[in-house]
Amino acid sequence: MAKPNLPVGTVVDATPVDLPAFATRYANLASADFGTQVVSCTDEFFAAAERMLQSSEPVFIVGKFDDNGKWMDGWETRRRRHGGHDTAIVRLGLPGVIKGLDIDTSHFTGNFPPAASVQACQVEGDPDDNTSWTELLPARSLGGNAHHFVELTDDRVWTHLRLNIFPDGGVARFRVYGQPACNWDTKSSDELFEVSALTHGGRIVAYNDAHYGVPFRLIMPGRGVNMGDGWETRRRREPGYDWCLIELGHAAIVEKIEIDTAHFKGNYPDRVSIQAARMDESTDESLVTQAMFWPELLSEQKTEMHKQHFYEGGQISKLGPVTHVRVNMFPDGGISRVRIWGKLARD
Repeated sequence: MAKPNLPVGTVVDATPVDLPAFATRYANLASADFGTQVVSCTDEFFAAAERMLQSSEPVFIVGKFDDNGKWMDGWETRRRRHGGHDTAIVRLGLPGVIKGLDIDTSHFTGNFPPAASVQACQVEGDPDDNTSWTELLPARSLGGNAHHFVELTDDRVWTHLRLNIFPDGGVARFRVYGQPACNWDTKSSDELFEVSALTHGGRIVAYNDAHYGVPFRLIMPGRGVNMGDGWETRRRREPGYDWCLIELGHAAIVEKIEIDTAHFKGNYPDRVSIQAARMDESTDESLVTQAMFWPELLSEQKTEMHKQHFYEGGQISKLGPVTHVRVNMFPDGGISRVRIWGKLARD
């Protein structure tokens, strides 16, 4: 764990990596931002299991110690001397279909687990001794200071995961990428719903640039907490504009739109517009091309810094039911949140 030639207190960031497609198209359902919690764990002597659910990237702080030893940014158990293995049960803040996992051992070099496995269940409340668990990831070898990405194709909805590490050690972050579940059958067609919301099954499909910020924050609950809590593109030095595609959680007739530029003051877009269409058959790749020709749901609108912009009534074109929207920023800049409200379209 030593970081030679660095002064005490130096913060060492995790090494950047190229993310697989599932980690850019889906949200981390196990993020503490969504209320994910560790229900139980066998041991957390060196570092609390809750730390591996943080949305921030893990860091190493040179020379930082606590009463039990070296402070580590993640979950770390003591050395097992009597057989068995360590386990942490995680309640997902957003139950859903899991598309991929990342078991991240960043900064754990001589203390990472040699192997790990993941099981899942769907229960009301929390699991108990009678709960039936399904294996999502059989035991696989892990390396130190590395991401371990695993793509999954199971379409079932899960509420809890059990991370097993063999026999002990540390995990910096446990990320569970997937699509949140929403039971629309129980919702009225006469009410307005925020159909773009992550919690209602909204999803970022694609975007042309995200040099600063993370696009999926656009559909998060609440207002952004700072300028990093949103979607921001690089400064455009050539003609054109920036865009982001959002899949709605359910086909809807749009009646209200919000574009929030919270905390974007010297870098908000000059103008925004939204295109939309109903796309019952498509792929993420084909949508990028098809969206160029969608009709306007919201024509170009001037924006202001650090402000919630609301549009409704005659400002919104009557396109009928839509399933996808493309948010355009002219020419570039940052948006904190996008909210699309509509009445559900029933087939």
